[in-house]
Amino acid sequence: MTEKRKRVYHFQDDWEVEFFSTSFNDKCLCLICGTAIAVPMRHNVERHFKTCHKNFDANYPPGSALRTEKARGLKAALDMQRTFFTRPAKKSHNATEASFRAAHFLIKNKKPFSDGEVLKEAMMLVANTIFKDEKYAPDVISTLSDVQLGASTIARRVTSLSENLTEKLDRDLAACRWFSVQCDESVDSASTAQLMIFIRMVFEDFSTKEELLTLLPLKTTTRGVDIYTTVKNFFVEKKVPVQKLVSVTTDGAPAMTGRHVGFIAQCKNDPDFPKFLHYHCIIHQQAICAKVTGFDHVMTPVVKIINSIRSKAKQHRMFKMLMDELSAEYGDLLLHTEIRWLSRGRILQRFLSLLGEIKEFMKSKGEDTSLLEDPEWVLDLAFLTDLTGNLNHLNRELQGKDKTVAHTISAVNAFRAKLSIFSTQLQKKKMLHFPSVQAALNDNVSASAALNEAVKKYSQVINRLGQEFEDRFCDFEQLEPCVSFVTNPFMQVDVTSTAEQLSALFTLNAGDVEMEILTLQNDLLLKAHQSAPNFWCLVDQEKYSGVCTAAMKIACFFGSTYLCESAFSNMNFIKNKHRTCLTDAHLQDSLRIAVSNYSPDYNALVSSMQCQTSH
Repeated sequence: MTEKRKRVYHFQDDWEVEFFSTSFNDKCLCLICGTAIAVPMRHNVERHFKTCHKNFDANYPPGSALRTEKARGLKAALDMQRTFFTRPAKKSHNATEASFRAAHFLIKNKKPFSDGEVLKEAMMLVANTIFKDEKYAPDVISTLSDVQLGASTIARRVTSLSENLTEKLDRDLAACRWFSVQCDESVDSASTAQLMIFIRMVFEDFSTKEELLTLLPLKTTTRGVDIYTTVKNFFVEKKVPVQKLVSVTTDGAPAMTGRHVGFIAQCKNDPDFPKFLHYHCIIHQQAICAKVTGFDHVMTPVVKIINSIRSKAKQHRMFKMLMDELSAEYGDLLLHTEIRWLSRGRILQRFLSLLGEIKEFMKSKGEDTSLLEDPEWVLDLAFLTDLTGNLNHLNRELQGKDKTVAHTISAVNAFRAKLSIFSTQLQKKKMLHFPSVQAALNDNVSASAALNEAVKKYSQVINRLGQEFEDRFCDFEQLEPCVSFVTNPFMQVDVTSTAEQLSALFTLNAGDVEMEILTLQNDLLLKAHQSAPNFWCLVDQEKYSGVCTAAMKIACFFGSTYLCESAFSNMNFIKNKHRTCLTDAHLQDSLRIAVSNYSPDYNALVSSMQCQTSH
């Protein structure tokens, strides 16, 4: 009897037509009366059918198409009955998920919360227009009307989405091996100082992720101690594993890099912080280097002329009309903005392209154009345009997401080598890399007479710029040999020196690292895979613990504060002059959604709440 009770009986599909029964939730149900048959055995099902529904064989003969159609109809009716109460719940679930997806789309595009109502109204207009002649139009319109897109609803959705993304970040932060941060401070449209912190994490498989860690408001002063206190409180409150910190990248503001009371100095004096590297953002340093070129006698008149043309509306309109009549290359001049990295080069390039049209416009106004007709000044303008164009090209190479410190060091070293070539070719009066200077010489024969003195002056400027790069980027000199080794571990290096540098930077045992480098460089199996993009994933981390640790830490280094700078642009777009009352919490949530690489878990979000349709 014990063995008999353990048997499991399975419903047979052919019983649906033969005995008008079906299987639901491991139970056998009669399609006619809905009675559950205790044990789905053939004789049980047959006995119930013959006893309770004996007339069905007469009305629906066995094996007939009529019997099959009747069984199908009874099963459809049972399915409809079962879904009568679950259908509204499913519909409400879908409406809530659509609300989350719409909120994510709006905030990803940095739109206000109130635009949800505009989006819903637009959807209703489209549905009423497209589906007005369709028989299912009422169902479509009713479904769209159930989606909750009010301003307060979008605000709640944004908070939930941000929390979901933060949970994913917390999990990655706990799972990563090491991380680095970059931080910068700026002021929003409501005059609140906001401290932006991005994090770059490296994992066991040497993969990396860059994410917004937090946006912290500084309500009063922005001294180094204020930044340190705010960051330290955040780390303690969120239980950030600060022992995994490897490096910090900042701008060169005294509040950040002050020797005694700056943010970095405060962190290094705190025993809770590990030993970490700190360096000045490489893009900021490049922008500072560009200022040593001088040439104020060119830049000042250019900015003055542009401002004079664009300062008055009538004059500006007339200038644009002249550009249109002359079919000029550009339709207008650009205003100079000192804080924008590429502004200087762009306005010079456009000013030089429109130099003839500008002279004609100024002459029509009776203004003095002697400076614009001076061949030496025009030659200086052309040289400065070419030089700033090269600097802008370097700046663009340093920008972008997932730019490692190897990318930035390579770009700077390449530019320094180019400066040497520029100086050599200038002294030989070759203008291969200065097309604007060459064009000015071709257009103005009298400019060739001043070329000898100009070449000497230009060479001095380039040499001064090269020296400034040498002095500015000394922070990366101690880092470059280590980065070179990690990028190409089989290159010919001084093993002892490399081991000492790696050990000094990352607090490793120099003797062990030296032995690991020697073993690694003579490992034939690893040599066969040295060109693999995931080379360090193939290295045994137990056997080569020291060099693997160094490789992981270098992989998580930031090269600049580009992510902070670009996020500040997003912040100013989100909290603009029309949304100055946006709270700090909503600003952080909106910014996290806008810049995050994570995708929200919509199923978890919808399941965590009671779904209701829009009223």
